[in-house]
Amino acid sequence: MTSQPPVLDASVLAAVSLGGGLGATARYAVGHFWPVPAGRFPWSTLTVNVLGCFAIGVLMVMITEVFEAPKLVRPFLGIGVLGGFTTFSTYSLEIRGLLDSGAIGTAVAYIGVTVFAALGAVAAGMSATRWMSTRRAAS
Repeated sequence: MTSQPPVLDASVLAAVSLGGGLGATARYAVGHFWPVPAGRFPWSTLTVNVLGCFAIGVLMVMITEVFEAPKLVRPFLGIGVLGGFTTFSTYSLEIRGLLDSGAIGTAVAYIGVTVFAALGAVAAGMSATRWMSTRRAAS
């Protein structure tokens, strides 16, 4: 008995692709207009990743607790736009670059700050959205 992969839904694939292109373009623009010199703390990537994590926290509460989202909202915004906007690969490459340049303290700080700030941003986005939605419901 072999298991079959689920059937690929072309509309979901299109939503993820379109969203991913938009998110990646926005990410590229941030890096282009806010470049980081070699050996320096990568503030632009940290900012992108923290904002993306905050946004995913907001999005997930909105589409799972506040309202019933149409089928393509999560693939388009969550997987596509925010997945294309945030960047683990650039984060990893920048850590490697910092280590290679001898900026070991900066690399370690970047690793820690990113992990804690990203997790905190998701929690903050979720909490803020829950708080706002309960205030709105109470009025």
